[in-house]
Amino acid sequence: MTLNGWIQILAYCVVVVLLVKPLGGYMYRVFNGDRTFLSPILGPLERGLYRISGTSEREEQHWTVYAAGIMFFSLASFLVLYFLQRLQGVLPYNPAGMSAVEQNLSFNTAASFVTNTNWQNYGGESTMSYLVQMAGLTVQNFMSAAVGIAIAVALIRGFARASVKSIGNFWVDITRCTLYILLPLCIVLTLVYVWLGIPQTLGPYVDAATLEGAKQTIALGPVASQVAIKMLGTNGGGFFNANAAHPFENPDAISNFIQMVTIFALGAALTNVFGRMVGNQRQGWAILATMGVLFIAGVAICYWAEASGNPLVHSLGIDGGNMEGKETRFGIALSALFAVITTAASCGAVNAMHDSFTAIGGFIPMINMQLGEVIVGGVGAGFYGILMFIVVAVFVAGLMVGRTPEYLGKKIEAKEVKMAMLAILCLPLAMLTFTAIAAVLPSAVASMANGGPHGFSEVLYAYTSAAANNGSAFAGLSGNTPWYNVTLGITMLMGRFLVIIPALAIAGSLVAKKTVPASAGTFPTDGPLFVGLLVGVILIVVGLTFFPALAIGPIVEHLAMIHGQTF
Repeated sequence: MTLNGWIQILAYCVVVVLLVKPLGGYMYRVFNGDRTFLSPILGPLERGLYRISGTSEREEQHWTVYAAGIMFFSLASFLVLYFLQRLQGVLPYNPAGMSAVEQNLSFNTAASFVTNTNWQNYGGESTMSYLVQMAGLTVQNFMSAAVGIAIAVALIRGFARASVKSIGNFWVDITRCTLYILLPLCIVLTLVYVWLGIPQTLGPYVDAATLEGAKQTIALGPVASQVAIKMLGTNGGGFFNANAAHPFENPDAISNFIQMVTIFALGAALTNVFGRMVGNQRQGWAILATMGVLFIAGVAICYWAEASGNPLVHSLGIDGGNMEGKETRFGIALSALFAVITTAASCGAVNAMHDSFTAIGGFIPMINMQLGEVIVGGVGAGFYGILMFIVVAVFVAGLMVGRTPEYLGKKIEAKEVKMAMLAILCLPLAMLTFTAIAAVLPSAVASMANGGPHGFSEVLYAYTSAAANNGSAFAGLSGNTPWYNVTLGITMLMGRFLVIIPALAIAGSLVAKKTVPASAGTFPTDGPLFVGLLVGVILIVVGLTFFPALAIGPIVEHLAMIHGQTF
């Protein structure tokens, strides 16, 4: 580890924290229906969309109606994206002449992008046409991100409102999120990325002659616009197979820094939105502090592991950190930082090969996802995920002091705790069940590039990434098979919708409750004691759930590595 590396990590953290309050304030005004500087331009368009869709900003919905809107919208999105891929060969804007995408892969990709996972069992430049990339994948990058943020805002209203039945209007929330937040920021980011050298064209691929005289085809396309939303919306799906390691997606350290900041920007700002909506910004800062403790710990361990290098390589007389699978233009520090950021958020974009990390270096991204990606998390998804752990934490605190658990004046009763545990436990159910089957199924084992604990980790990482709606991979696993396409697609759908429904049920339950004034016996939830309790609950729940699987994979691999053994 170097001082320069830590300065870069510190600079990143400072920029993200400085953005929290102004961006959170703007988002609060958007979802509160207040006037913003974009209202004169976008207000007429917003109202026109409501008239076309038959709704109104004055209409509010019960949580069941809100949830139904999400499910039908997601189903429609899934079908449109699926058929775009299946009909790709006869659709326009296909200069490379891509044929229709195979049905199992189409199912996997549709499930992936609708759930904000963006797991890719394909190479974008060799599989998807410009039309599918733009009208299919990029559109879903916007829509899935807007859905996640809308759910988070609906759950926040559950804590902020009292004695009512409605949690907002789903159609209004995704419209405002897309028009006022995602689109304006992405327009600016796209122009910046084009300035930095990222392509944005509908022209055909370019043929070039190499120094040896051979022909090389250079893939181009509308890249900058997809990179903008893939990072801001914590989607992560790359236009190119190499993702953010490709120089056309991430040309230099400046673009890399901007992309890392945008991954965290909206998720971190939602903590401030929460504080403003509940009338106490310290509550939001306490949640952000919890995320920060887990994030810094992960960065420190991952950076240390990668900077320490591989003992097996050191035994050959070669010193230095682990540069395998990393771009020299980013180095170890920024590669480790990016890996922790992209798995702490449900982004999944990568600027280095996670499969080439050391055992402990790869252990941290896996743990980040198994936490439910509550360290900032995907836009919206990470925030409503950590609120599930908050419900459990205040329940535990109530048991310890013999009081009825409460949070922000709302009594936390059996229904809320059951729904929170359902949302939390559905992730390990999906991750571990399919991993166990794949570890013994011959056709699934055949896709592993490695044997022993690292091969097991490849499979565990894949299902962890899918259920956590992340999308990154230990790419030694060949996932484009019927088994992995179907089961990973199912896992992604479980990881998205089995969390959404309980979260909205909690919002619907809380919003109808009265607010109880704080008393001398009320457990304060805006200080370091609560932060420590919440961190402890998250680590204990996840540790008890996943430790046996992790011990089989990265922990055994690390112990074998330091003793000079390979598999």
